[in-house]
Amino acid sequence: MKLRLKGNSVRLRVTRSELARLQAGERIQETVHFPSGPNAKFAYALEIGSHSLPVAVTFMDQQIVVSVSQDQLASWSGEHQVGVYASLPVDETTVLEVAIEKDFACLDLSDADNIDTFANPLAGKAC
Repeated sequence: MKLRLKGNSVRLRVTRSELARLQAGERIQETVHFPSGPNAKFAYALEIGSHSLPVAVTFMDQQIVVSVSQDQLASWSGEHQVGVYASLPVDETTVLEVAIEKDFACLDLSDADNIDTFANPLAGKAC
């Protein structure tokens, strides 16, 4: 799973096998360890939420957890929906933009970079 943070936005990209694991109820998690000590780490996770919201995000104990509802997961896992998108209010003037997307194959990278990705819908089309 890939994480991109930019401005006030969070974007996760998941591979085919990660989506299958999520559908099976497994929590998908990655951890980055830093050389400044045993507790110097940052984690991010994607899980099925036990809430009625389509998407929710928490940040606690150096970990971002993005949760998606079972209904939202069911509709997203179909072939034609690229991702799940949400705008979550932080306070009266701030919004967190969240994107959870299928990780599509890159058109300009080697096959090794495309292992376990979704077929790119633009493959074979002229730019």
